[in-house]
Amino acid sequence: MSASLSTAPRAAPAMRPWKRIAAYGQEFILLGAILALCIVVGIVNPRFLGANNLTNIFAGNAYIAVAAIGMSLVIISGHIDVAVGSLIGVLATVSGLLAVNGYPIWLAWLAPIVIGVIVNAGVGSLVAYLRIPSIVVTLGMLSILKGGLISITSGAWITNLPENYLIAQFRLFGIPSPVWFMVILTALVALWMRYSAFGRTIYAIGGNVEAARVAGIRVERSTVLVFAIHGAFAGIAAVLFATQLQVIQSTVPPNLELTVITASVVGGVSILGGTGTVIGSTLAAILFAAIASSLIFLNVSAYWLRSVQGLLILITVLADMARRRRLR
Repeated sequence: MSASLSTAPRAAPAMRPWKRIAAYGQEFILLGAILALCIVVGIVNPRFLGANNLTNIFAGNAYIAVAAIGMSLVIISGHIDVAVGSLIGVLATVSGLLAVNGYPIWLAWLAPIVIGVIVNAGVGSLVAYLRIPSIVVTLGMLSILKGGLISITSGAWITNLPENYLIAQFRLFGIPSPVWFMVILTALVALWMRYSAFGRTIYAIGGNVEAARVAGIRVERSTVLVFAIHGAFAGIAAVLFATQLQVIQSTVPPNLELTVITASVVGGVSILGGTGTVIGSTLAAILFAAIASSLIFLNVSAYWLRSVQGLLILITVLADMARRRRLR
């Protein structure tokens, strides 16, 4: 009896508060940066903290945070997608054309998600089964999507959108629907990544693909599924982007790929794969939106935003490399 008690496994000790904070260090840093920025800019120009401006910061850029959720999954798995901006532009155009040509509204919302899944599942298949680097495949897809969209539509404007189609302009309890999409999807995916078997599989593949394969993980199938999920989030982001205004321009939003990738990397997702959370990518997207808005209220050229994004990427990557060296 005593022997059995002595050999019983001990319960894992509870994580101490400071270790819990360290585990989510990047998220706390980003949250602190957002609060500090709001306080400083609000003191200089109180209009920055006005309800309309805060709504624009959160709701107007929620589609970027949603797209960054899918991008984070791809990067955590050890890959990257530089065609996400072009895909969102194409899917937004498809959604708008369906809406103005008399198709059911639910189809105009659903079609971009389905097409995004199909397109990115194809991309994932090329990466997984033909072993073509993801950056090569997605660079080719970027050119195909961007060139095809401009050739077919000539950048025409889609107007006369049905009022009940504009889901990004709906409000629930006074809060714009894009904010609900951003918060709920971030929370669900964060829990799924932490507690589901497939979520842990994504981390395993990004951390060491050969070790994952030896452990019995079907790497190729999992890679295709990750890209397909990323396509679904690109479809949702496209619908939010297409419905935030009364018109849609049939072009690819400029620099959207860079913004989405930057949000993931600055949010704490290692560019080398294997680590990171979607909470960080969402906070980073909000931070970029707050920085862009603050530049306007401080009468600073908006072009500085690109410089800030580039600097943040460099700092984040260097910090990640230093962390990996310490672990070794």
